[in-house]
Amino acid sequence: MPVIPGAMLDYYLGQGYYRMNQDLFTCRFLPLGSTLHTVHWLRLVVPRVQYGPKQRQLLRRNERFALTVQPLQLTAEHEALYARYHQALAFDTAPTLEALLLDGATHSVFTSYIIEVRDGQQLIAAGIFDHGQDSIAGIVNFYDPAYRQYSLGKYLMLRKTEYARRQQLAYYYPGYLVHEYPKFDYKLFACEAATEVLDCLNSEWLPFSWPEVARQSAAIVAERYLRDVFGESE
Repeated sequence: MPVIPGAMLDYYLGQGYYRMNQDLFTCRFLPLGSTLHTVHWLRLVVPRVQYGPKQRQLLRRNERFALTVQPLQLTAEHEALYARYHQALAFDTAPTLEALLLDGATHSVFTSYIIEVRDGQQLIAAGIFDHGQDSIAGIVNFYDPAYRQYSLGKYLMLRKTEYARRQQLAYYYPGYLVHEYPKFDYKLFACEAATEVLDCLNSEWLPFSWPEVARQSAAIVAERYLRDVFGESE
């Protein structure tokens, strides 16, 4: 099975597509309970990133941990850490890394890397990302629940940002957030001022702001209404 070229991955990320298992998908809505929320895809413009006090404090706090970045090869150690992380989750997701990333496939079409965070010899956190030609896409961060106080999920977002900066890449795609559902707002943590949000109806990336997200959400809902009621879109 061939590997997706980096430039092709960049293109699809720029169109608001994202990885699920061994496929690329996109969506505009996410059902949560009885409510349908709009989805808004994000990207970080890496050269514009500037850290504030919270980001700098987190980086200093976790300086004692050892960090490595390497091409992804899943190991029993990774799966054991993910299993501990999965047991502590309050929402449903894939039960193993293999299921999350490969879903039964024997070969990945994505060029993936892993950041490992260790306390001495113990693996306490890891973050996986896909590598394009000029961008990276964050796929999953997971950590030992015993180290929850170190905010390792956010820490790995910063470390992915730093990797992209060192590689002189243009964009880091962390996924999406959801209008009026703050659970995904942590994806703005690295640098909200350097974040763009995709206007999916016009295929245009715009500077992130909550009023812009609200405007896009209203437009997406209106477009869906027109399509469902009148069989047309604007």
